Amino acid sequence: MAKTESFRASLDKQPQEVASMFDGVAKRYDLTNTVISGGQDRYWRWATRRALALRPGERVLDLAAGTGVSTLEFAKSGAWCVAADFSRGMLSEGRFRRVPMVAADGMALPFADDSFDAVTISYGLRNISDPDLALRELYRVTKPGGRLVVAEFSTPVFGPFRTLYMEYLMRALPRVARAVSSNPDAYVYLAESVRAWPNQPQLALRVADAGWSAVKWRNLTGGVVALHRGYKLD
Repeated sequence: MAKTESFRASLDKQPQEVASMFDGVAKRYDLTNTVISGGQDRYWRWATRRALALRPGERVLDLAAGTGVSTLEFAKSGAWCVAADFSRGMLSEGRFRRVPMVAADGMALPFADDSFDAVTISYGLRNISDPDLALRELYRVTKPGGRLVVAEFSTPVFGPFRTLYMEYLMRALPRVARAVSSNPDAYVYLAESVRAWPNQPQLALRVADAGWSAVKWRNLTGGVVALHRGYKLD
């Protein structure tokens, strides 16, 4: 594991470096997320499943699935869901979950055109060195008429809460992570990547520029997380 300093959130990340970082936090990743989110991660997964509006028998790609905890949530719908992630350590940590798992690069997905009824990525788009390419790849593997849901940390809409939240990210989050994470230093990077990420309207424009139509977003927890949804109409 390289030192945290090599993972500053310039958003010019090397895939192998970010994969190595996530390998390092895989062991207690799900527990850490639950603790630092105050349990909101469960609600966010449920809301993402609702936004996907999955039906039994549909084929779903869950990109940046980590240990597959989100994939398992989506599978409750009766859809066939595959977890894909570029961190083999994360996939290995979730190997006990009964969902198919594939090691995959979000910028060069190992799936044929028009393979999935729905695609989704949760808290992983900002960790891809070219998120716009990843959005186009997701578009490529989606069937005409299919949909995308991006769940990502975003910008709280209420000013005083936004200030408090950003201070928590930079100050308290790494301290909390130190108590429960297998690699707490990585959460310095994760906090910085959230601060550097586009806000809701900016991300919506980027999703639309990648080809997705009728792009809208919904804020969760006051904008701490935003769900962006779009459709492949052709």
